[in-house]
Amino acid sequence: MMTNLFSVFDPSTNIMNLSLNWLSTFIGLMMIPMMFWLMPSRYSVIWNSILITLHKEFKTLIGSTGFNGSTFIFISLFSVILFNNFLGLFPYIFTSSSHLVMTLTLALPLWFSFMIYGWINNTQHMFAHLVPQGTPAVLMPFMVCIETISNIIRPGTLAVRLAANMIAGHLLLTLLGNTGPSLTSSILMMLIIAQIALLVLESAVAMIQSYVFAVLATLYSSEVN
Repeated sequence: MMTNLFSVFDPSTNIMNLSLNWLSTFIGLMMIPMMFWLMPSRYSVIWNSILITLHKEFKTLIGSTGFNGSTFIFISLFSVILFNNFLGLFPYIFTSSSHLVMTLTLALPLWFSFMIYGWINNTQHMFAHLVPQGTPAVLMPFMVCIETISNIIRPGTLAVRLAANMIAGHLLLTLLGNTGPSLTSSILMMLIIAQIALLVLESAVAMIQSYVFAVLATLYSSEVN
């Protein structure tokens, strides 16, 4: 019996007190080098077409003022999160993207670098962003406060959104799975069907959340130019 429902997310595999759960983050990287020394397969063709589509979309979001090649940062970010989200759906593999340690490590440096670049190189543009166009003079001090707070909490919202979505689905699957041994065979079949449906939904969430994270990071970068 679990003493705490959230204990399923605790790192538990270790050797000599060294946690091995975080190694799941690097399992996806083992799949990447195959594309560089094998003949092009359907897998690599599909993956390349996805990356090209993402490159075009991110290029549009960044606009003409963005740096050449900056889209590859966000494509790499999308790939890392997607690998981690999918690997977490397999049994006994640690889901690193469900922890704020991982998601904040991705969101905070990106946002901080955007802010440093924007305030150093485009100071006037960054000040103009604090007051939306058409704001009455009476509301300007309040709008500056609101825009400043919304800007500061951006990395937190990015990190919490990804972690919360990963935790929610996994918790639901765990709760339903724990009721299995006490059910009759007819209800157990319904439970298995529900688990499969939830797994398909979680697969969609894994893709959507990695895409949302990358797109929002791209939009934040386009605002500092």
